[in-house]
Amino acid sequence: MEKNKLRDFDIEISNIKENVLHKYDFQLNDTFFTLFEDSLIQKGLLEAVVELEKTPLLIRMNFIIKGRVELICDRSLDPFEQPISSEQLLLFKYAEEDGEITEEIIGIKRETIKINVAQYIYEFINLEVPIKKLHPRFQAEEESDNEEETLLIYSTEDENEEKSESSAEDLIDPRWLALKSLKDKSKLN
Repeated sequence: MEKNKLRDFDIEISNIKENVLHKYDFQLNDTFFTLFEDSLIQKGLLEAVVELEKTPLLIRMNFIIKGRVELICDRSLDPFEQPISSEQLLLFKYAEEDGEITEEIIGIKRETIKINVAQYIYEFINLEVPIKKLHPRFQAEEESDNEEETLLIYSTEDENEEKSESSAEDLIDPRWLALKSLKDKSKLN
């Protein structure tokens, strides 16, 4: 990562007023993604708004990210634009040491002067990238395939129930039936 470019994403927290909502606006383009090694995203045009509120115990940051990124289709290898819309909340709690307390709560020292939000913005964008990246021309086809599979999996027709009951008895191993009859006889005695 280029340290100089990352400084553009520093938010100075030491001198801001408590209990007042502060807004920071970041314009993201292709150069933003080059700041991160092995980035899955190479191109994009997004806006990230960070709403910050500082209290005596913690700092609340709400990240609102909207825009588009360019992805490569897993099926055709064609590039396509994927819309991104994300709203995430992070809490920075004052602690003895810097570090992650939970996924949503980050510990920071009281002496912390600034927080760099570049990595958080990058991670929130990546969370919005679908696992299966399909060009829009394949998405409708994929959705119809999934609907057909769902109908087969969750079918509740009466005929199927009757067939499954009779076929379940037919599929029982005869050795188990013999054991069951012995068990039934022992109950009678």
